[in-house]
Amino acid sequence: MTAGILTVITMFAFEGIGVATAMPRAAEALDGLGSYAWAFNGYVVASLVAMVVAGEWCDRSGPRPALLAGVGVFGLGAVIAGLAWSMPVLVVGRLVEGLGGGAAIVAVYVVIGRAYPEQLRPKAFAAIATAWVVPAIVGPFVAGTLTDHLSWRAVFLVVPFFVIPPMLVLGPRLARLGRAHADAVRRRGRIRLALVASIGLALLQEAGTRRGWVGLVLLVVAVALVIPALQRLLPAGALRFARGLPTVVMMRGLLAGCFFAGEAFVPLALQTVRGLTSAQAGLILTVGALAWAVGSQAQGRLYGRVPRQALVQTGAALVAVCMATMPLCLISTLPVWVCALSWFVGATGMGLCFGAIATLTLELSEPQDQGANSAALQVCDSVGSVVLIGIAGAVYAAAETASDVRPATFATIWLIMAGVALAGAVLAARIGRPTLPAAAVDITPAT
Repeated sequence: MTAGILTVITMFAFEGIGVATAMPRAAEALDGLGSYAWAFNGYVVASLVAMVVAGEWCDRSGPRPALLAGVGVFGLGAVIAGLAWSMPVLVVGRLVEGLGGGAAIVAVYVVIGRAYPEQLRPKAFAAIATAWVVPAIVGPFVAGTLTDHLSWRAVFLVVPFFVIPPMLVLGPRLARLGRAHADAVRRRGRIRLALVASIGLALLQEAGTRRGWVGLVLLVVAVALVIPALQRLLPAGALRFARGLPTVVMMRGLLAGCFFAGEAFVPLALQTVRGLTSAQAGLILTVGALAWAVGSQAQGRLYGRVPRQALVQTGAALVAVCMATMPLCLISTLPVWVCALSWFVGATGMGLCFGAIATLTLELSEPQDQGANSAALQVCDSVGSVVLIGIAGAVYAAAETASDVRPATFATIWLIMAGVALAGAVLAARIGRPTLPAAAVDITPAT
């Protein structure tokens, strides 16, 4: 089962890194540079809906149908994108991929909650983080080689070959996992809310690309849609960081958002300010992938020795230190490896946080709510990333509009994210000392 799960995650990792490498060539070939952002945003928006659907599906029928369907739909989306004859068709393919990817990742979390004993869950999440390392190192090279010597289409069309192994490995083993019976009314209501939230998220992303009153109107409408939907999609009290599970879920969005917002501007800053090549700047992100795996392995080994609340607080503090020291890499008299050191510290913190947050979410969930709460974790991750990347983008766009992009522009972005991470380290105290719900120890398969 572990081998099957890692195959699924490795497939997602290779595809995501490969698409980021090949998409500029694909957009140029299809004359679709104007729709470039939607090739990525469409995936996020579609996956948000799929996450909620899959969470309810897992709670009602067990994780097997959602995981196998998600992997299959993901492969179908890759085929559509690889055969696309226009940019809109490619975007449709990415939307389908988002539906499959969102469903599968939630189902993976539920599998870990249902099939693995409590003491093995931190190690399972550590293994998932490690599955990203090889794709992060060799993915850009492989995708670049395919794009340069065959076609950008090859990056998508190799994905189906990765779909069959996990389905063959996982299918029989997932059949034994039990099912819980969630309320059907709640299921329909949550899916409608997910659709509303996804529309709001799409408008929020679009607002970041507009100027003047149009962008402001889109922003207001997006907030009016997203906030009420999140109040019901996330655990009660999440938006006010209520103690326990609500704070755990919100920490995921808070930390994912600030880290990925900071990461989005690392290559650009190093290339424009320090004169590094794309490959040299990319090495910094590779260091981050390795460090994330180190942090995740550490949280797995510290299970039972250090409270997971402390791991989340420590990880958030490390992210804050990283973002606060990143402006040092813009000083020409300092060596560039200072940036690599800062990024290693921050990515290690993310590894500590993400594994601990995922484990805590399963600990604090009743069996019949593991799917819904795993979906809430992923939804919060997506929304937090979109919001904070949007804020960072607005800072950069304002400087670019004024033709005043300077090192201080990037420093401002990173210092804002340092403040967010520091706030997360303080708010993590509201997690408290979790206790396992009595019903959560029963993972006997249904007969």
